[in-house]
Amino acid sequence: MKPDIQDKHPKTLLNKGTGFLGGYTHSLNPYTGCTFGCSYCYVRQMPVNLFREGEWGAWVDVKRGADALLLKELRKAKAKGPVTIFMSSSTDPYQPIEHKEQVTRSLLEAMADEPPDFLLVQTRSPLVTRDIDLFGRLGDRVRVSMTVETDREDIRKAFSPYAPPIPARLHALRELTAAGIPTQAAVAPVLPSTEAFPELLAQATDRVCVDDYFMGDGSGGTRTRSLGIHSLYDRLDLQEWNRPTAYRTVLERLGRAFPSERIFVSREGFEP
Repeated sequence: MKPDIQDKHPKTLLNKGTGFLGGYTHSLNPYTGCTFGCSYCYVRQMPVNLFREGEWGAWVDVKRGADALLLKELRKAKAKGPVTIFMSSSTDPYQPIEHKEQVTRSLLEAMADEPPDFLLVQTRSPLVTRDIDLFGRLGDRVRVSMTVETDREDIRKAFSPYAPPIPARLHALRELTAAGIPTQAAVAPVLPSTEAFPELLAQATDRVCVDDYFMGDGSGGTRTRSLGIHSLYDRLDLQEWNRPTAYRTVLERLGRAFPSERIFVSREGFEP
């Protein structure tokens, strides 16, 4: 089904970093809405979606004039002190519409001209490799964090059928790392995976962060429970992976492929 696309002309782009993102001065979202529509996305329970017609994943707003607005806000923010930006907190900056609209690329071009002190780019899309040239201009001021929740395609298809395939994400992560771009794999949320998963990640990046619903949805798992996601675990007979302690299994396995100082848990892995 074709998503409902609307043009918006925002008055502001940079939002104050709060809560889980309290380590950042600002968050930045190139779009509102996300057509990947992952079943576990906590944004489903936020006002931006609850008061909107159409299901999460069925609509997206394109922010027009975003690059010029960002330049203006960046200069103003930098005059007051260090600026650290998390992109994105409630949408994927490289969702399919970015192929055409290139709002994210325009924002990166603005930041390459007026660099923040640090930028974290959070995505699950292989399209991110298109912007290697701009990441290169930002140097060590940027880190690209690629969501890779599992190495099992059957699990990916069950929990996020409209998101890019896992092999494509790993290939993109390898390409970014080979180009000298600082990267990490975000196993967030932790989904059922195999014992071979850590080795696949270690071939693509030298840094990994693990997070789950209970630590990372901003409400101790309450938002996630309201999504009915737990019934999916029951249906797939995967209850052992739906516990606050399940992430420790992945942590233990990661310890065989990564040095301990390159393994992070929840918020610390996303900090500037």
